[in-house]
Amino acid sequence: MIAITLVKLSVSSLWANKLRSALTLLGVIIGVTSVMTIISALEGMMGGIQAQIERMGPATFVVTKFGIITSEQEYLEALKRKSISLDAIKYIEDGCDLCEKVCPRAFKRTDVKYESQTLRRVKIGGSTASLIDVVDFEVGQGRFHSSEDDIYKRQVAFIGYTLREELFPGLDPVGRDIRIGGARYKVIGVAKEMGSMFGNNRDNFVLIPFSTHIKQFGDPGDNMNITIKAVSVARLAEAQDQVRLVMRSKRHVPYDKPDDFAMITADNVLEMVNSVTKIFRTGLVGISSISLVVGGIVVMNIMMVSVTERTREIGIRKSVGAKRKHILLQFLYEALLTTLSGGIVGIVLGYIIAKSLVGMIDMEISPSMVAIVAGLSISTGTGLIFGIYPAMKAARLDPIKALSYE
Repeated sequence: MIAITLVKLSVSSLWANKLRSALTLLGVIIGVTSVMTIISALEGMMGGIQAQIERMGPATFVVTKFGIITSEQEYLEALKRKSISLDAIKYIEDGCDLCEKVCPRAFKRTDVKYESQTLRRVKIGGSTASLIDVVDFEVGQGRFHSSEDDIYKRQVAFIGYTLREELFPGLDPVGRDIRIGGARYKVIGVAKEMGSMFGNNRDNFVLIPFSTHIKQFGDPGDNMNITIKAVSVARLAEAQDQVRLVMRSKRHVPYDKPDDFAMITADNVLEMVNSVTKIFRTGLVGISSISLVVGGIVVMNIMMVSVTERTREIGIRKSVGAKRKHILLQFLYEALLTTLSGGIVGIVLGYIIAKSLVGMIDMEISPSMVAIVAGLSISTGTGLIFGIYPAMKAARLDPIKALSYE
């Protein structure tokens, strides 16, 4: 009952000083908004990245020249490596009995044209028909290219959703001819829309048979990797060992030297992304916490002013029987109500700001319980830490001196 009365008194006091309460709220709102935005955005980003990584499949790995580069030194070392050669495809197919699918992929950027419409620097990928079994993407219309298309080097194209929308608005693209780098190709299928990630349009591509890609653009050199699907997740490590042995043998890598190529799994990528995200989260939350400290100092200073202004009120309350703990709790409740209100407003604003990022980087943002709990915990902690001193000062006031205060 006493607690309810103290809360009512706290609310009345805050309401009577609206401007002061608003100024006190401001610092907390800014800090909690920052934390909420950062945590929600990072969780949304991680969800999007994880979904993309999972498209590789848990039993899939990639043999590539560069691998995951985390420093300039690693990049310079990777530059010295030989490219993944076309011969490596056959070596791996023959030497790895735990490899269910071996899919070479080549990449090139060039213009794509349909009638008078031209798209600049579209990513042209060359792959075998097994790509659709190795990487999880969906055919929205038509079909993907077949093994026969690859064998006969047919000039057929499977296009991304962006090409369909920009080159064929209101038209069915399947069966129509486009020009890729000047060469004529027939569109045989369209991928389902995948959206963008960090400004990278994942629908702006064309996939053609691997042999056709080599015929038109030549040896891809550094712009080639081999995506491999192991027979099972349980035997993924063994499949990698077989591929490593084959590659080292064919590339004549001495036994005492490291691999001159890289192998990447979905777990490797996810581990790297988690590591980078953790650093970002720690740094950004740390920076935003500065505003919370500033907000807390503002809370403490304004509460100190409030204690000074209400010295006579405190003296009167003590003279009619209010105990020290009641005064302490009243002022502590005021600090907590202020910071909690700021926390709730900050959570709402943070969610709105994080949600607005969806349009810029095309990732899904949802109210994160981690962010909400963090926002409420931070605002409560701010109220307790920075409100305790003014509350204790008010509680310790001598009632006789307080009553004589002018």
